Amino acid sequence: MSQDRSDIQLQIIWSRLISAVEEQARSLIRAGFSTSTREAGDVSAGVFSCEGDMLAQAITGTPGHVNSMARSVKHFLAAYPLATLAPGDVLITNDPWKATGHLSDISVVTPVYRAGRPVALFACTTHVVDIGGNGPSPESRQVFGEGLFIPIMKLAERGVVNESLLQLVRANVREPVQVEGDIFALMACNEVGNRRLQQIMDEYVLDDFYLIGRRILDHSLRAMRRAVAALPRGTWHNSMRIDGYEQPIDLVASVTIDDDGVHIDMTGTSGPSRYGINCPLCYTEAYAAFGVKSLIAPSLPNNAATLSCITLQAPDDCIANARWPRPVVARSLVGMFLPDLIFGCFRQILADKTPAESTGSLWNVRLAAPASPYYKNFMTTSFHSGGAGARPQLDGLSATPFPSGVKNVPVEITEAMTSVVVWEKSLLPDSAGAGQYRGGLGQKMVIGNRFPVPLALYARFDRVDHPARGSDGGLPGRTGRLYLASGAALKAKGIQEIPPGEKLVLEMPGGGGWGPPRLRDPAKIIADIHAGYISMEKAVADYGFDERLFI
Repeated sequence: MSQDRSDIQLQIIWSRLISAVEEQARSLIRAGFSTSTREAGDVSAGVFSCEGDMLAQAITGTPGHVNSMARSVKHFLAAYPLATLAPGDVLITNDPWKATGHLSDISVVTPVYRAGRPVALFACTTHVVDIGGNGPSPESRQVFGEGLFIPIMKLAERGVVNESLLQLVRANVREPVQVEGDIFALMACNEVGNRRLQQIMDEYVLDDFYLIGRRILDHSLRAMRRAVAALPRGTWHNSMRIDGYEQPIDLVASVTIDDDGVHIDMTGTSGPSRYGINCPLCYTEAYAAFGVKSLIAPSLPNNAATLSCITLQAPDDCIANARWPRPVVARSLVGMFLPDLIFGCFRQILADKTPAESTGSLWNVRLAAPASPYYKNFMTTSFHSGGAGARPQLDGLSATPFPSGVKNVPVEITEAMTSVVVWEKSLLPDSAGAGQYRGGLGQKMVIGNRFPVPLALYARFDRVDHPARGSDGGLPGRTGRLYLASGAALKAKGIQEIPPGEKLVLEMPGGGGWGPPRLRDPAKIIADIHAGYISMEKAVADYGFDERLFI
């Protein structure tokens, strides 16, 4: 076969492979039971070589899941070498240090066989609605209090499901039907990937996938090295202060670019917390690598080869490299700020491509209620977010999760599955950081219970004390806050009670602005006033707007 024909065939197989993993992810979402899987799409899916290298990932998915899963399959193979597995075997874990950072994420790996020989593996992850223990609250002092810990083990052996494991799961979680349903959805989506890969290999008469996988990784590595070669050489520094739990947290990074790649050093970052906001290194690597790649090579495949050009080191047992058995349930309160931390380093050399800071971690609404004469017990997570940072030449996106990429859960879904009622969900005026390009707006939510019983709020919020900073002369976004409709302030973190008849009010933070506010087009200011995004007072104070221009 000529080289040109070979390259064309590889491109076709690559496109088919992307379709296969995307169908894998979509199957997980369609079969999922919990809102985090079915509505928010808090999942990942991908295909791996027999050596455990990620070849391709589904577009659907979050960086924290995808990039940490990219490294986790090697842990599965270390525990269960392919030579010890057989068709019909399925592996599972939620080990925070070997998978995706906390117990609430369950990862499943399924080997693919052809003529009795292993040719690839499919892996997937989803965030389950509950894993027992202290629930999603970050108040546990060790990982043991955060729920059921499943070491790497067999979920199925030669096609027979491990019912003993499922019994343990059902006995330890508050939502056994949803959690067990999501586990079966994980198994099913890998089987969908398996069938599609078999079809591709049938069509192209492939006995194994090794050479195709090798060529995919080689092409990706060369392309990533070209992207790195186009950058200046040197080291750049940035730091960021976020709220933390018992005290503020300093995230510190230096980015060094050399001929081998991009190297991140987090020396200077704060030490660990007593509470569950610590971040295992796998999750730190995942979001830091996403920050690098989204800036310098967003169009390249996200696989083991491109990720290999990005390295990270962090001090042992700092908050970004927490040791077992530190509590880690809310590791996103650190990890999701890392792209902005990395952007701050790159802003010094790529100012025209780098956005201002965003809300960072999600403002998910986690509520629970015990069984009562009025309604069944429930545990629910509804995904929501403040505003994203402004971009060069573009305003920030309002109420949009960045960098997680999960979807907001429609309030109607939450209301249909629980006794929760959402009285208001609206964009929050004057929450966006002013700038030549303004930040994205946060949002306001007012939430209550239809029945006269209390709700438990599992609060895990940040940017209450430290706002998203503006860039290149832009102003910071507004900080967030949470309180009862009666006026009582609530803590940003920890379990709290919403009394019967009371309403929870969330005001989510806004993204930072980009560029001096006085350079903003007056027509855009007028449009924002008309839309209710900014008040006249804000327009005058932050933008120097002449009220006489408003009609």
